[in-house]
Amino acid sequence: MKALHFGAGNIGRGLIGNLLNKTGFDVCFVDADLQLVESINQRGEYRFEILDENRTLETISPARALHSRSQEDVLNAIVEADVITTSVGVNNLSKIAPVLSEGLLKRIHLDKPKIDIIANENSINASSQLKSEIESILTKSEMDSIRSSAGFPNSAIDRLSLSEDRNGEQISLVEPYYEWMINRSEMKNEDLPRIQDATYVEDLKPYIERKLYMVNMGHAATAYFAFVEGYPTIQRALRNAEMEEFLRSTLHESARYFTHAYSFETQEMSEFIEKTIDRFKNEHISDDIFRVGRAPIRKLGSEERLIKPIRTLFELGLPIDNLTAAAAAGFLFHNPEDEEAVMLQNYIEEHGIEQAIEHFTRIKEPAIVTKINDHYFTFKMVTSQN
Repeated sequence: MKALHFGAGNIGRGLIGNLLNKTGFDVCFVDADLQLVESINQRGEYRFEILDENRTLETISPARALHSRSQEDVLNAIVEADVITTSVGVNNLSKIAPVLSEGLLKRIHLDKPKIDIIANENSINASSQLKSEIESILTKSEMDSIRSSAGFPNSAIDRLSLSEDRNGEQISLVEPYYEWMINRSEMKNEDLPRIQDATYVEDLKPYIERKLYMVNMGHAATAYFAFVEGYPTIQRALRNAEMEEFLRSTLHESARYFTHAYSFETQEMSEFIEKTIDRFKNEHISDDIFRVGRAPIRKLGSEERLIKPIRTLFELGLPIDNLTAAAAAGFLFHNPEDEEAVMLQNYIEEHGIEQAIEHFTRIKEPAIVTKINDHYFTFKMVTSQN
């Protein structure tokens, strides 16, 4: 069995490639990093490290890689694949759509079996987004053919991952915990074996939202508040009991959305919160706040991790004090090497914080804007003293 994976980054190698290999797939990556591609091909394998007590080193073999510019080779790999997966970043789905669409049409011409394409990105319904990108460049008849032969099951993934260069080899560093949820109802090929340690569900939305509005939200909130307080890493910040309690309170605030909107029990969410905090506190990980907090404009978007829970809970008449504090800290986040952070601060300087809140979050309710605005000026005094 052959698996083709677009994106040989930390999640690609440290989670997706790992589980595909465990299932019995020969894994081939497609990536724009020529040095990484050559490194995998020279060894015929790659390694990643689990950040547990033993610092367990895992080897994935066999493995090979293709450079993204080697279009003919990539097309042939699409034709021969039994499953296709991605972890390229949601903003890069449009870049792989052309070669994917051409390869899928070639599969149809050659009468290849049905195939599933699973996009594993930090975004809700990323596979559906990839499908839309493909649809935008094909004719209606071409897309109809692809719909009948290719599934785009949405997924939710979760594993903290970093990277380290060791003697010219890029080693992914991953936490012990991981989760890969796949929507079974959107699959086309039922003949392949289930991916080992992946969980198949009929309704993915609760789990996608739990990942985005609990784990990703908590991670970003900690990074932004750590920036305000002057901490360099997530782990260093959470050694402070007050920081940990802020995180816990923020997670509990967001959890009320899940107990209202879905069938999650309060105790179940409390256990999930403690597990999430333990993950963030893992001292084997050095989680730089500038990496976690990067791209603040995206993370402060209307449907994103910080703002969507605020809007939903406000409509339900539930507390949003901690979430609005986290959003306010996000508006203070600045890193001169982060393009979005620079754009955000420039906008605030030119238009003021209140207009910036409305512009980037699309929030119009004065009560919410006022809460974020008040927290912002409180935290701004703290940053000026650090």
